[in-house]
Amino acid sequence: MSADFTEGRPLPTILKFSIPVIAGNLFQLLYTLADTVIVGQTMGEGALAAVGATTVFVYFILCFIQGMTNGFSIILGQRIGSRDESAARKSIAASVYISVVFSVVITAITCILTPEIVRLMDIPLDIAEEAEEYLFVVLAGTGATVLYNLISNILRSMGDSRLPLIFLVLSSILNIFLDILFIVPFGMGVGGAALATVLSQLLSGVLSIVFAVRKYSLLRLTILDWKIGSDDLLANLKIGTLMGFQMSVMCIGQLVMQSSVNKLGTLAIAGYTAATKTDQLSVLVNNAFITSVGAYVAQNYGAGKSERIRKGVWSSLLITEITDFIIIGIILIAEPFIVPLFVSDASPEVFSYASTFFRITLPFYPILGVLCVYRTSVQAMGNSTAPFIACIVELIARCSASIFLGNIFGYGGIIFSTPLAWIGADIVVVIAYIFTLRKLTKLTIKV
Repeated sequence: MSADFTEGRPLPTILKFSIPVIAGNLFQLLYTLADTVIVGQTMGEGALAAVGATTVFVYFILCFIQGMTNGFSIILGQRIGSRDESAARKSIAASVYISVVFSVVITAITCILTPEIVRLMDIPLDIAEEAEEYLFVVLAGTGATVLYNLISNILRSMGDSRLPLIFLVLSSILNIFLDILFIVPFGMGVGGAALATVLSQLLSGVLSIVFAVRKYSLLRLTILDWKIGSDDLLANLKIGTLMGFQMSVMCIGQLVMQSSVNKLGTLAIAGYTAATKTDQLSVLVNNAFITSVGAYVAQNYGAGKSERIRKGVWSSLLITEITDFIIIGIILIAEPFIVPLFVSDASPEVFSYASTFFRITLPFYPILGVLCVYRTSVQAMGNSTAPFIACIVELIARCSASIFLGNIFGYGGIIFSTPLAWIGADIVVVIAYIFTLRKLTKLTIKV
């Protein structure tokens, strides 16, 4: 194991672990940014809108995958914390079985339904064909996305956040090279951008597995390790599904938001796309802290150290909030250059739509940080009910507000549904954290 979260000062331990995870998520953002920037600069507003109009559905699948594999890592982290290597190996095997089945089923379903997905999202007819092409290629590569996220989260639950970063950096560089190669000289259009992303993620996942198996004996599973019982399978399936749903709830709501924005036309989609691509900077950084606090709390929960959990969660919250304020400052400074980054000679309306998004969303980034830290902490302590309720609250708030406020206030009302969803979910998870930690503390004292 590379890092033992059950020992040492919480803040430095979490911070040291988080930095490579943050860097990895930023490079993952580079995947989609490279597609969007290169497409927008070389093919114009229409192609940018085509990619942007489908990105939220792609992100929905990605969020579920990240949540599911992060759920697997919590089970693994708990077993590592309790020093049960045999159970840890069984957990790894169970997560692999579930991931394979998920990849096959989701790839088949989504690829077949791609035309229907494009239609249901109310994508304008002038960009529908390109949007369908981009979406189909990305969805066909779902297995590559699962592969990378699975091995990355397994390594992070063991305390290694550096190895996934190394190969993600390499594949990100490859992705940019392939983007340019497929789009410019090969003339493959938006489909080429999608193919570049899939091939790059596949390489990253394969290399991570090869080097991880060589480095860690825990990953060298025997025939007996692959013979798992229903308890191992159900434990991973339960938390993986719940956390996948938890991570993707935001995207389900965003699908409703995207459909509402799509009805406003190509210029609105282009401005919204430029803004949301930048907004993912906050989302992915906060997701890095989800990974960190999840691994930290899971190991200490397995070790029965409730007071250490409390200190670690406060440390994680402090780091997250400071980072969110830094991101707010960066985006405010960079805002005039964001739209030109994606589209040269953009219309004034595109700038206006992007600016409105930032003015409404940025002040609430700290609220998102609270949600990420406390929701994951509760989940890692074995309470799956409260995060599920929070997900439902977030989903209902986002969908209902985007439709209701959108009809009254237009584009600004649609955007404001996101902060409202965060606030509603925050109330649930903060209360749940207080009661869950108190219960764990009482059990620890009795023991």
